Amino acid sequence: MQEEVENRTVNLAITTTRLSARTIVTGIRMYLNHRNNVSRQKVVQGIHGKQSVKELIGQNQGVSRMPIGDASIREFEQEARKYGVDFAVTRDKTVDPPQYTVFFKARDQDALQQIAESLTAKQLNAQKKPSILKQLTKLKDLVASLPSKVRNKEHDDISL
Repeated sequence: MQEEVENRTVNLAITTTRLSARTIVTGIRMYLNHRNNVSRQKVVQGIHGKQSVKELIGQNQGVSRMPIGDASIREFEQEARKYGVDFAVTRDKTVDPPQYTVFFKARDQDALQQIAESLTAKQLNAQKKPSILKQLTKLKDLVASLPSKVRNKEHDDISL
């Protein structure tokens, strides 16, 4: 009787092990299938926003380029995302300071013009506003020029 119970226990352990191995293999297959499906969907949908020049040219929609200053490259990327422009940024290291060139689809010409207008408007507004650091240094100088309040405590010895 004991021997029969032990055999059944061993058979149950072996069956469970086979089941878990099959489950792991099935799970891995499902994950790989899902990953392939997602990558196919990305290819079908196309890439949008910032991308490499090779990916941009591979979309066969014509590419234009525009040089852009070093200081406003991050602001340009924010505005381009806002307008949904597909673009690629390259950096020319031979020039000091480095010069950035933005490649974009030819059909996005109007959106790029709008981006350039909004960037120039932002830069003009920034020039009109006084620098916070300059204001802070003025206030520091003003505070430093104020006379300091000095308390002189004098103790009078009063004897009773």
